[in-house]
Amino acid sequence: MKIQFLALAVCVSLLLSGCSWLDGSYVSVTPHHEQSANIRTENLSVSNYEELVEVMEEIVSKGTENCVINVVNYEQDYLELSVANAVQRIQKIYPIGAYAVENIGFEIGSNNGRTAIALEITYRHSRVEIRNIQKAKDMERAKKRVGQALESYDTVLVMELDAYEELDYAQVVQDYAMENPQNVMEIPQVTWETYGMGDSRVVELTFYYQTSRDALRTMQTQVQPVFDSAVLYVSGEGAQHQKYAQLYGFLMERFDYKLETSITPAYSLLRHGVGDSRAFATVYAAMCRDAGLECMVVTGTRSGEPWTWNIICEDGFYWHVDLLGSSATGRFQKVLDADMEGYVWDYSAYPQCNDAPVEDETAGEEK
Repeated sequence: MKIQFLALAVCVSLLLSGCSWLDGSYVSVTPHHEQSANIRTENLSVSNYEELVEVMEEIVSKGTENCVINVVNYEQDYLELSVANAVQRIQKIYPIGAYAVENIGFEIGSNNGRTAIALEITYRHSRVEIRNIQKAKDMERAKKRVGQALESYDTVLVMELDAYEELDYAQVVQDYAMENPQNVMEIPQVTWETYGMGDSRVVELTFYYQTSRDALRTMQTQVQPVFDSAVLYVSGEGAQHQKYAQLYGFLMERFDYKLETSITPAYSLLRHGVGDSRAFATVYAAMCRDAGLECMVVTGTRSGEPWTWNIICEDGFYWHVDLLGSSATGRFQKVLDADMEGYVWDYSAYPQCNDAPVEDETAGEEK
């Protein structure tokens, strides 16, 4: 509905709604005495729909609740419809708006004889939460953000992605935890919501831990010296086979292990001697990588039961290493595919372990 405001009436309504007139600028005031975001008046003038959307995005990105936008040379017959469409776009398509905005109310009137739009915005998320949205230009950067959140044991991560793609964040969490057992003490459950439409989206992830943040951080500080000692244990010159075997001995001789699954795998394994095949394989792989040795984690089955082991690359040849299988025989063992009786895994996902060396990727290139 279009309403004609007298200049005094506009000033009074702005004061009542939480905006004050000060040196030509509008200042938004929010509860709890939060510092408001100041948007200069000259930045709040629009002459077409694209500018209107751009200004409203800026307003929402700063968490401003009340403000006035001056309209210059705008087709009056379409102004109200344009504002309504811009409101819908901000709430449905603009990622930060879809994430943060509860409702946008507007009135069209006059400000000092010029047409103006008065906005009143309510939010479901605070200005601090909006400001803490992390930027991620692509999905690889998003994965790094997830890793940082896992290492900090954050319970919430909100990201604005410039080039959005569908991603299984539960798998991302699992993969990162397997690759970084020294930094991720507990693998949390994770849920996520996506906001906005198009290439740019906001993704909100929530992590659920069974262990307190302080306890997990304490565990992290307690296991790190063990990983550091493992690197020192195999430092210096030596054959790769010797180093792989030494790391096997360093890990397997720490305890008379009890085979159980724990929600804090690396900590339970290295501090209490409790772990399953996955804990052994992930910790061993991390120790190998820290020592400059190539080692990957393989998930599959052994005798029909879920099982995890490693594949190492020694002097250009790939080998399977099952730490618990080696422990049963009392010595470090590396075997080829043909010797993996009773084991099943995705053969296409891992390199072949046979008597052929790793192919040189540079072979055949012109020199």
